[in-house]
Amino acid sequence: MKPNIGISEKHLKSTSSVLTIVLANEMTLYVKTRKAHWNVAGENFMELHKLFQVHYQQLEESIDEIAERIGKLGHKTIGTMVEFSKLATIKEHPDKYPSSNEMIKELLKDHESVIIELRKNIEECGNKFNDAGTADYLTGLMEQHETIAWILRRYLN
Repeated sequence: MKPNIGISEKHLKSTSSVLTIVLANEMTLYVKTRKAHWNVAGENFMELHKLFQVHYQQLEESIDEIAERIGKLGHKTIGTMVEFSKLATIKEHPDKYPSSNEMIKELLKDHESVIIELRKNIEECGNKFNDAGTADYLTGLMEQHETIAWILRRYLN
């Protein structure tokens, strides 16, 4: 049964498509943050190891919330790495094991890219697709990424 929540089926589908790309990016960033957590080394090992763990746990929670939001809008949620990789706008770097400083720079760049996309998504979902709920959710998600980016940026100053 399709949801009857004051948003047209066309707009529900469009919002779900936006959320699917957001989900793919969150999943890719989750995997990249896990990789950093597993492979960080050096002077700040334990501090960064724990920081990356906090970050991937936040991403894990967001991933679940986004997937459930897609379901609330009446659509199926993708769930394979092939699908995530195909749709994500941020990319992985297989067989590369950068220094801790380079890990921070790469993750910061990814979070900032996600923030830029989310700003566009918020506008689109709220104004174009009449979905204030998704726009509000994405605003909170963007703020979470802004906080993570701020923390990562502090390691580089």
